[in-house]
Amino acid sequence: MAGAGSAAVSGAGTPVAGPAGRDLFAEGLLEFLRPAVQQLDSHVHAVRESQVELREQIDNLATELCRINEDQKVALDLDPYVKKLLNARRRVVLVNNILQNAQERLRRLNHSVAKETARRRAMLDSGVYPSGSPKMPPHKAQ
Repeated sequence: MAGAGSAAVSGAGTPVAGPAGRDLFAEGLLEFLRPAVQQLDSHVHAVRESQVELREQIDNLATELCRINEDQKVALDLDPYVKKLLNARRRVVLVNNILQNAQERLRRLNHSVAKETARRRAMLDSGVYPSGSPKMPPHKAQ
């Protein structure tokens, strides 16, 4: 594979080596992944909303079944069905909590990535590299 390692290619097609190349590659990769992360976040949000609606409907149905059971002259045993509904509600709440935690981790990761990108961009703009990073001489036009 040609160009493997830390070299990247600038907009003009010339290789950019060293920290600038790595930063350019990292920034490009982040920009490439950003739409997927945003789409995933919006899908998780939509699923969480539907889970809340489902939980409310289960609660309403369980309440209605209990009311029907009390109003019936013939003794119908609806308790097993109410228990099944409540068990389903518990699972919905559990999945919602898992999705909420995943969405929060995704939000924190996105924030960290944006912060790191801004830090690296500022370093590139100022020409200051962290200690231990090799300083590259100015690139000569060929």
